[in-house]
Amino acid sequence: MALEVETRISALRRYVATLRREQRSVGLVPTMGALHEGHAAIIRGADKYVGRVVVSIFVNPTQFGPKEDFAKYPRTLDADRQLCADAGAHAIFAPTVEEMYPDGFSTVVDVNRLGDHLCGASRPGHFRGVCTVVAKLFGIVQPDWAFFGAKDYQQARILQQMTHDLNMPIGIEIVPTVREPDGLALSSRNRYLSPAERAVAPRIQQALQAARSRALAGEIDAARLQSALAAELSAIPGARLDYASIVDAETLQPLARLDRPAVAAVAVFLGTTRLIDNVLLAG
Repeated sequence: MALEVETRISALRRYVATLRREQRSVGLVPTMGALHEGHAAIIRGADKYVGRVVVSIFVNPTQFGPKEDFAKYPRTLDADRQLCADAGAHAIFAPTVEEMYPDGFSTVVDVNRLGDHLCGASRPGHFRGVCTVVAKLFGIVQPDWAFFGAKDYQQARILQQMTHDLNMPIGIEIVPTVREPDGLALSSRNRYLSPAERAVAPRIQQALQAARSRALAGEIDAARLQSALAAELSAIPGARLDYASIVDAETLQPLARLDRPAVAAVAVFLGTTRLIDNVLLAG
C-alpha cells in the first residue's frame, strides 16, 4: 500500500473519512520529524493497536522559546517518509506553519500545575505550545489512539491529563524509550553532540539507574536520592545540570518519601545540547 502524504487539513480529513467508511480504527503518532529508530518503534507499536497509522510531521514553532533551536531544527522529510514507510505507517500529515496557524489564530491550550516545573521551568510556554498543537492534531485527525514516547515523560503525562480533562475520546499509549546499546536515549538532538559529548552522554542513564538501584535497595528519602543523582550528573565532563528531580509519577510534584509511584526525571546540557531522560523508581 502506498504511503499517503498530505499537507492540507482538508485533504487529511478526506483521507480519514475514507478510513472511517471502511470501519478502520486510526492511530496518530505526533512528531516534529527528524525521525529515528525511537519513532519507528512507536509507529510499529501503533500498528498493533489500530487499522491505520497516521504520522504527523510538523516542527511546531509555538513550543520553542526565543533562544531555542526552531530555525536549525532538522527538516528531513524525504528520510522521514522512508522511515515511516519501512515502519508500517499508512499516512503522513506534514502541514506548513501557515496551514496550522493561519492569520488571526489566537487560541491556546494549557494544563496547569503539571507543566510549570521540570522542563516547564526552564522552557516557559513550551507545554502550552505542545498542548495547543496536539489538541489541533487531535481535532484534525480524530484518532482512536495517540502514541507518545516515554522519554518525554512530563509531556506524555500532560497530554494524558489534557485528553482526560477535555473529554477527548482518544486513548493515550506511552511507548517505552528506545536506547542506543550504551544506554543513551534516542533523540533527534543527539546529532548535535560532539564526539566527546557523545562519549559521556550515556552517563546520564547510568546515573538514573544508580538512583533506581538505591531505591530498590531500600532508600526512600527523596532528598538523598535527588542529591546523589544531581552529584553524579554534575560530575559528567562538560555537563551543566538543568534539573534532577524525584517526583510523583502522576502529579509530577516533588516527593519527600518514596511512598507512591515515583519518577526520577533529569535534564542535562552537554555543550549546547539539552538532553532529557527519566526512570521509574517505585510503583
